[in-house]
Amino acid sequence: MSWSAKQYVAFEDERTRPARDLLAAIPTADARSVVDIGCGPGNSTELLVQRFLEATVSGLDSSPDMITAARKRLPQLQFDVAEIDMWADAGPFDVIFANAVLQWVPDHAALLPTLASKLSAGGSLAIQMPDNLNESSHRLMREVAANGLWASKLAGAAGQRTDMASASDYFSMLRPHCSRVDVWRTTYYHPLAGGAAGVVEWFKGSGLIPFLSPLDETEKAQYLAQYQAEVAKAYPALTDGSVLLPFPRLFIVATR
Repeated sequence: MSWSAKQYVAFEDERTRPARDLLAAIPTADARSVVDIGCGPGNSTELLVQRFLEATVSGLDSSPDMITAARKRLPQLQFDVAEIDMWADAGPFDVIFANAVLQWVPDHAALLPTLASKLSAGGSLAIQMPDNLNESSHRLMREVAANGLWASKLAGAAGQRTDMASASDYFSMLRPHCSRVDVWRTTYYHPLAGGAAGVVEWFKGSGLIPFLSPLDETEKAQYLAQYQAEVAKAYPALTDGSVLLPFPRLFIVATR
């Protein structure tokens, strides 16, 4: 997949709000070693620097474009291009922060205990994942993909997101390795200008990427036009022309 830092930060305030909420729930106070896995363009990493003033903070992401943006934003920090499921640093870390990234990484039953094992005593693993695969926005991505001339090209697109487990499953994955596991779900309602076009712009920086990456420019334009038409039916514009986009997210803070 090809990630664009510029497209992602077009809605930076909205995308950073869940990271702030996640950070506020971390009980670890005196962190010395903090890592932001899936750091994106560094917006969440910046929050960690502001919260943990005495810590060494670093970041990693699989996208070179995102890492370039993060290095430009926070040149004093260490950022590396790396895949989370191949990340070999054993730590220990006082905080491992994973905001809106683990939905792209497979096998959570193996991954989450591995991440917890990298924590120091009293350290926290903080996770936030979009929980929206059953929302109209994502159902329509799949339906448009399956019903166009591009169907063969997009046969595997939907499978690039990892299916979410239940809250109780995530609790069970982490409880044997941590003294405290907190799990909750929040639905944000984002007002987006431009009606259905605003919804499309939002997801062009995240959920639509697997569906657009395999297509040529003409196919992308056709796919997006069809998707936007369906989105307009599912998310009617309000009187001011905006759309209120519901966006559920699952949060986990596990402390060793």
